[in-house]
Amino acid sequence: MEAGNQTGFLEFILLGLSEDPELQPFIFGLFLSMYLVTVLGNLLIILAIGSDSHLHTPMYFFLSNLSFVDICFSTCIVPKMLVNIQTENKAISYMDCLTQVYFSMFFPILDTLLLTVMAYDRFVAVCHPLHYMIIMNPRLCGLLVFVTWLIGVMTSLLHISLMMHLIFCKDFEIPHFFCELTYILQLACSDTFLNSTLIYFMTGVLGIFPLLGIIFSYSRIASSIRKMSSSGGKQKALSTCGSHLSVVSLFYGTGIGVHFTSAVTHSSQKISVASVMYTVVTPMLNPFIYSLRNKDVKGALGSLLSRAASCL
Repeated sequence: MEAGNQTGFLEFILLGLSEDPELQPFIFGLFLSMYLVTVLGNLLIILAIGSDSHLHTPMYFFLSNLSFVDICFSTCIVPKMLVNIQTENKAISYMDCLTQVYFSMFFPILDTLLLTVMAYDRFVAVCHPLHYMIIMNPRLCGLLVFVTWLIGVMTSLLHISLMMHLIFCKDFEIPHFFCELTYILQLACSDTFLNSTLIYFMTGVLGIFPLLGIIFSYSRIASSIRKMSSSGGKQKALSTCGSHLSVVSLFYGTGIGVHFTSAVTHSSQKISVASVMYTVVTPMLNPFIYSLRNKDVKGALGSLLSRAASCL
């Protein structure tokens, strides 16, 4: 069968987290609640930063981009899952699956690179405070965000371009709640060597190197904090880095957890449950981490909600 002749009618079946009919209402309610919290929480962060001129700084510019990416990441996965549960139809078309594969790679890449850029921003702020606004000027900030988006677009397109040449002639059931690239490759009956090689290469380049950059930035930050004589200066430096370091730990911790689970177990259900932490829980928790640990964000959110209440 030719690949070009398949794509017009090819459908995959997303088996989801559980095939137990009695669990479906609970799963639907849980994921709908988490999705609404994710969208609302990250949207409030974006609105708070946009409405408060005191937050128009590089740090919060990157944070608003991160919140936007988290909304998009959840949106590319959760709504389709909810529709499938509600309609009791687990099918997803080839093109919809391809689109989901693209965005489920694209947004995590953006998350990784934005967290790396934010680590560099904190490094400059703590280690070179007098030159911070000169180094982190609007032009550089815009360029850094543009480069992260460009890398994400090109990398995801490269994966998709290779995937479009695959021929599928096996069972089309995907034991997951979204179209994940590695599961799609397992269903192909054509050679997937190039696809697998690209996955390992890009995971190394876009996973390990950004992490090394973050570790290097925070090692320099820790060294600078130890040299500070003022306890107030140390406290301020720690507070500006604490939220970001918590988000980095959550993002990489859940991501590593998914890969570790995949390596030690062949249970697709356990892998899917681990993936929930990475794809759904992490984007939901990020705004809480920043709002609870950051006085400036809490103040901006309070002002935003007060103005919204006064308009009602």
